[in-house]
Amino acid sequence: MLDRALKGSSRYWGWLIFLLILMGIGFVLWLYQFKVGLKITGMSRDVSWGFYIAQFTYLVGVAASGVMVVLPYYLHDYKKFGRLTVLGEFMAIAAVLMCLLFIMVDLGRLPRLVNVIMYPHPRSILFWDMIVLNGYLLLNILVGWNALAAERKGVHYRTWVKVLAYISIPWAFSIHTVTAFLYAGLPGRHFWLTAIMAPRFLASAFCSGPAILLLICFIIRKLTKFDPGKEQMRTLGGIIAYAFILNIFFFLMELFTSFYSQIPAHMDSLVYLFRGLDGYGRLAPWMWTFVFFSVVALVMLIVPYTRRKEDTLAVAAACVVIATWIDKGLGLIIGGFVPNPFEKVFEYWPTVPEVMISVGVWATGFFVLTVLFKIAISIKEEVAA
Repeated sequence: MLDRALKGSSRYWGWLIFLLILMGIGFVLWLYQFKVGLKITGMSRDVSWGFYIAQFTYLVGVAASGVMVVLPYYLHDYKKFGRLTVLGEFMAIAAVLMCLLFIMVDLGRLPRLVNVIMYPHPRSILFWDMIVLNGYLLLNILVGWNALAAERKGVHYRTWVKVLAYISIPWAFSIHTVTAFLYAGLPGRHFWLTAIMAPRFLASAFCSGPAILLLICFIIRKLTKFDPGKEQMRTLGGIIAYAFILNIFFFLMELFTSFYSQIPAHMDSLVYLFRGLDGYGRLAPWMWTFVFFSVVALVMLIVPYTRRKEDTLAVAAACVVIATWIDKGLGLIIGGFVPNPFEKVFEYWPTVPEVMISVGVWATGFFVLTVLFKIAISIKEEVAA
């Protein structure tokens, strides 16, 4: 089936070449970072996790969201999601690969990766994160590829594929739950020290991932002969709506708990994010942008007419992606470090090399996603014909 990726239009090859250029720029800058160290980034002793880990956190959610099409199809026998299941699994593969790459670039030196393998410990959350991420990657490769191969041959997938699909459902919940524990398990960071960190992660994952998949479905329908299906896309819109409402509800719970109880350590991070603290407030415009897009998305998703109309549904999905990325890909991680445990503000902002390396990682993920989707859509078009 890999030969399908070698056939395509000039637009397809142009897109791949563009991604390769971005990947090359990111790789060159990563080599520079590997030579001189993480001092080329905006990170410091006070902010040791920055843009890299923020993207990792967001993409773990995108990967976990694949379960939102796998679960209805395999567990509830919602056959209409059969058009989207492989796409969701392939999106999860690309997202996990990006997660692993962001961990690699954040470590600075690759040999440090070996320490997790050489010195495993059951009390290490990072060790369990490695297990669940790599396991989820393998599950999606096996299930997605074999299901697609069976569809190409016009036969039903084998029983063991369905068994692995069942296993991947709780595994999807585990990858983002374990990632949430990386933050919630740090007692010195009060902004993250909350019992609903894992539920917040899952709620944001189950709206942001399907929103990205929905936008990709719109693009696929416009550029190819494959139609993911109006009912399927409308169902995705419903999933996004409920998950995003829950995500905003959890965020408001954090606001209420912090300001009603007047816990200074919790309030300071939120004050910094939305108003600025001690003269530093670089993230405030971003967080108010998050509020704006969240309100727009909520209105469009709650009102039945705008949720069912495809044009406004696409706009709502884009707003969800932007809002969740700002909240989770910037505010959540950086806000946890400001102020530091000594109540001092050391502001962080990503540097140009840091951003370009991240763009290179994103380009790598989109390259893999494009190739996998090209294979899947070519086979689906062939089967439909």
